[in-house]
Amino acid sequence: MGYRLCSFSPVFCLLSLLLLLPALAPAAEFRLISDSILRGFESNTREGDDFALPVYEYLQAEVGETGPLTFHFYGWGRLDLADSEYFAAYYGDSTAGELLYAYAEYRQPDTSLMARLGRQYIFSGVTSESIDGLRLDTDLTPLFTLSAYTGRPVSLDIVDERDEEILVGGRIAHHRRDLYEIGLSYRNLETGGGRESVGIDTAFFLPGGVDFSGFSAYDLGGDGWGEHYYEARFDLGPLRLRPFFERYRYEDYFNAGDNTGGPFIFLAEIGETLTVFGADALWNRDDWELGVKGKYYDYDERGDSSFFLSGLATRQLEGLSQVGGELGRMEGDGSQDDYLLARAFVYWDQIPPQRIFHFLTGDLVYVLYDEDIYDEDDSLFLSVGGGRRFMDDRLELRIAADYSYDPYFDDDLRGWLLAQYTFDR
Repeated sequence: MGYRLCSFSPVFCLLSLLLLLPALAPAAEFRLISDSILRGFESNTREGDDFALPVYEYLQAEVGETGPLTFHFYGWGRLDLADSEYFAAYYGDSTAGELLYAYAEYRQPDTSLMARLGRQYIFSGVTSESIDGLRLDTDLTPLFTLSAYTGRPVSLDIVDERDEEILVGGRIAHHRRDLYEIGLSYRNLETGGGRESVGIDTAFFLPGGVDFSGFSAYDLGGDGWGEHYYEARFDLGPLRLRPFFERYRYEDYFNAGDNTGGPFIFLAEIGETLTVFGADALWNRDDWELGVKGKYYDYDERGDSSFFLSGLATRQLEGLSQVGGELGRMEGDGSQDDYLLARAFVYWDQIPPQRIFHFLTGDLVYVLYDEDIYDEDDSLFLSVGGGRRFMDDRLELRIAADYSYDPYFDDDLRGWLLAQYTFDR
């Protein structure tokens, strides 16, 4: 019940928890990060043009950073100050929010045992999910590790009559940390037919600066391989090579069963299989990074393919400042797959403290299509911004504006203001 209340007012729940923390851990280390974002844009709804002025608040808190028992919280909320129809038209409500994670973590001193209880993200083998539940990690022997978890998937909150479904899973791995790691994982969403999957992941660290890693997932309910991803990395001094292979069978990757949730459910029903081959080559010398990237896409059901090739250059300047660009070409069987892409970007942070801005950013992306799409032959995205730091860098203010147009949408101008504050003791 508490989590369901927090899904509607996460910032309120997060603040309530923060007020309780001093009683739970009065001498613990405490860190709070607040991101407040004010945006403004004009939107097109069924009722006509409408100006929206949403304010977002993101709160992150960590308590007990060096102790065996720690607490971790992160949530966000949104309120449209202009009371426009935009969010109600597209999302059903002008206010929204979510408690992204809220868990207690215990690490047993001088052992590998770790336990987490609460809302948390699970990225372990075949599982990539947010759950309300329990996770345990430990070393079985010096060569084997075990991770096990169970809980209610947060994504099923939006599905009627799905509150009682439980996800269970785990991963066991054999490793020699300087040579290789091989993991076997399993997950099952119980009741209602469920979604049962197994996966294998590998990582090999070979002599001469060569690494190889990969992952495959098999959907036991659909009897098909949903995902393959493999890549190799070659470190040849200033030159780094990364060939890779990907294959996704949508029916098993997104799963077309009753338990499917999320915004991509329709992809599970189109019967598509996507295969991707590609490679990156990056050359670093002094303050320059030069690279070439290639990627080939093949769609079984659509019966078409496309290939993208680009070159890029980045110059590292003093401090974190950098400037760069990319020029690429996409060619394929569809008109939307034949275009020229150009990008330029800059980040400049070596601005004297007495200036208005301490750092400036800029990003420009331009696409020129070979053929018109809805009577338009190009698209553009431009973003410019700047920021200033205060209070020994604890407070950072940023302001930015984005402008874009493309064949699918009219001109779009958006602006936003962000205030990030960090408090710790």
